Amino acid sequence: MANDNTKLQTETSADKARRSKLRIETEMGARKTAEAIGEEHVVVDSKLRKEREKKKKTPEDEKKKRHKKQVYEQRAKEQALEGAVLAGGVVASTIHSAVNGSDKDSGEEAFEDGGKAVAVASREAKGTNYSKKLKQSKNQQKKSEDYESHKKTTAKQEQKRNIKKNYAHKKRTKDAESVAKKISDGTKSVAGGAKDAAVQVVKFIKDHPMGCLIALLIVLLLVVIISVASTVMLFFSGTVNSMVASSYTAQDNDILTVEANYVALEEALQEQIDAIESDYPDYDEYRYNLAEIGHDEYELASYLTVLFEDYTPSEVSSTLQNIFDAQYELTITPITEIRTRTETRYRDETRYREEGGVLVPYTVTVAYEVEVEYEYHILQITLTNSGIGAVVAGAGLTEDQMERYQILLSTKGNKAYLFEDSIYANPSDDYLDYDVPGEYFTDNEFGNMIHEAEKYLGYPYVWGGSSPSTSFDCSGFVSYVINNCGNGWNVGRQTANGLKNCCSIIRPEEAKPGDLVFFQGTYNTSGASHVGIYVGDGMMIHCGNPISYASIETSYWEEHFYCFGRLP
Repeated sequence: MANDNTKLQTETSADKARRSKLRIETEMGARKTAEAIGEEHVVVDSKLRKEREKKKKTPEDEKKKRHKKQVYEQRAKEQALEGAVLAGGVVASTIHSAVNGSDKDSGEEAFEDGGKAVAVASREAKGTNYSKKLKQSKNQQKKSEDYESHKKTTAKQEQKRNIKKNYAHKKRTKDAESVAKKISDGTKSVAGGAKDAAVQVVKFIKDHPMGCLIALLIVLLLVVIISVASTVMLFFSGTVNSMVASSYTAQDNDILTVEANYVALEEALQEQIDAIESDYPDYDEYRYNLAEIGHDEYELASYLTVLFEDYTPSEVSSTLQNIFDAQYELTITPITEIRTRTETRYRDETRYREEGGVLVPYTVTVAYEVEVEYEYHILQITLTNSGIGAVVAGAGLTEDQMERYQILLSTKGNKAYLFEDSIYANPSDDYLDYDVPGEYFTDNEFGNMIHEAEKYLGYPYVWGGSSPSTSFDCSGFVSYVINNCGNGWNVGRQTANGLKNCCSIIRPEEAKPGDLVFFQGTYNTSGASHVGIYVGDGMMIHCGNPISYASIETSYWEEHFYCFGRLP
């Protein structure tokens, strides 16, 4: 028992010694471990401090970080949209299959392939995001626990940013998948509907062959009718356009009012000429070289239509004055000539006579003649009328405008009725091939006049014209024939009324070939307004429209007859 107690005590002491040794060893190990940990912490902390110093962010680092972020977001968008693109391919493939008679299974396979493509794109996008997170996690695990504690706040912020990015990425991916699914569902519906409709059409045609044939004929008939209608409409449209291009677009009342306003300007010009001798007194002679005052009404209306289309009197008032100033030019020129004349003068002469053997002087008044120079004062009055046609030609119209003007002139604006009474604007049905009786040519002066006048048969009437180069108006034609027929006459350029003043007036029953015949009221002017050369038998040659022979015994000329005149 004692031995047992001794053995127990010995074992207890030994056990205490072992526990004491173990405690000491443990304490020593713990001390060494703590020292090792402290040293390691110092090393780690030193390394982290150096890394932080290395990783201090510069502006360039910030720029690179932003660029990486943009690249990541762009890549995520592209990957998210790849699913939608692949789904679009499925749509095209499915429609193509439906049109070409593909069966339902192949269409569904295409949709399944599209769904798989979307899923793959989604997984790739998610994988990219996950790999980046995994990399970030590995980098964080390399850090010490103390450093992790120190950076706890920063890690949480980074985690929030990553959560936001991940949420945005998932939302884009989900939206792309939703779009792809809707497209796929819609396409499947269309393809199915198209296939069903095709089956129904084929079945209907088999069941109703005659009805379908009739329907086809009706469709063809409708196509023909529509085609013909289109052609008619095009023709009608072209006709309407042609009518517009060849028509006066202004209202008739406005055209007539503007015409009256232009005539008023011409009347004022005639009044100015008529008053010249009273306005310029004390001249020895007044020489007139005057063109006829007048114009072609259709030329004026055509020109204004080209410029203004649907014009009103107030719109064209200033333009009307400009046209008038370009058409007419009145010049008044005083001329002084030094002439000589014979004058009778008187002087007293002393003469002698014998009275009772003595010469007695006496005075006698004697007349004698002398040649003396003196001033002769002449007033030259010249009026030129270029005509509205010449005004238009020099107005600088474009090629299209000039073509439109010519069309309007030839069609009279499809309103010939406006000025149908104008003998100068409307072609006449007078004679171009009248044969003057041969016995009248025994008068040489008359023969000379007709020979010259017939050279210009067919020449058009041109207001203000007075030569073959410009053509003629009525008085310009007769004046030119008188001056150039070889009879020694020279009356200058006269108006119809001016030619009347050059003649002696004779009674109608005394008229013979070669006399002049005058008319009044053929246009709005005072005195004689028209003149022709009488050729006998109630006929004349004159400048109508064109130069021709005409009977003066028609109702029109009888109504406007004025008088006959004979040249000196």
